[in-house]
Amino acid sequence: MSSSDSTPSAKSEILARIRGALGGAPTPPVPSRRYQREGALSADAVREQLIDRLEDYRARAFVETRQTLPARIAELLGEARTCVIPVVIDRSWLPEGGFWQWRADGEGAVLSDAELDATDAVLTSSTVSCSETGTIFLTSAPDEGRRAISLVPDHHICVVPAGSIVELLPQALARVDPERPVTMFSGPSATSDIELQRVEGVHGPRKLDVIILKD
Repeated sequence: MSSSDSTPSAKSEILARIRGALGGAPTPPVPSRRYQREGALSADAVREQLIDRLEDYRARAFVETRQTLPARIAELLGEARTCVIPVVIDRSWLPEGGFWQWRADGEGAVLSDAELDATDAVLTSSTVSCSETGTIFLTSAPDEGRRAISLVPDHHICVVPAGSIVELLPQALARVDPERPVTMFSGPSATSDIELQRVEGVHGPRKLDVIILKD
């Protein structure tokens, strides 16, 4: 073995120092979890709270049934020509007729970033929503699609099943698989510059429409 092979690397030296510094360290205490973990509001109150939070964040929120959902989606698409949908989305949601081009994205049919950027809107479902914070969670489930399709198009229409709305964040996190990519949003993408001028659409859709689908 050459002398260079026996010389410890910078990485091994750093790790050795860390191990030495941690030697004999006390076991950290178990964190207290006394915060509220179960909601107390009724289903109707939770739904209304979510709507209130979303509208406060400049999203639009609607409540529809399976019968009225397609008409609402048609109205929200307006003059849009192209709309991205996950390959396994519930096709009964889609309005019939019209001039929209539905562009499926998913396994075997992945759209490029340029194609997504040229698309007018995207329609997805969602995993869970927290009414207290007005936050919707996407986990790249089959009817939600990969993260890119909900971030690149300028208009996101998100369907929130009423039964997936919970009141508190701990309840929402309990429904999220930590091994899946998670996207959380509480309104259109927005940021502020140093002069606090609000700019929408920098990191995601400029326009967010949420449709709560009643059971």
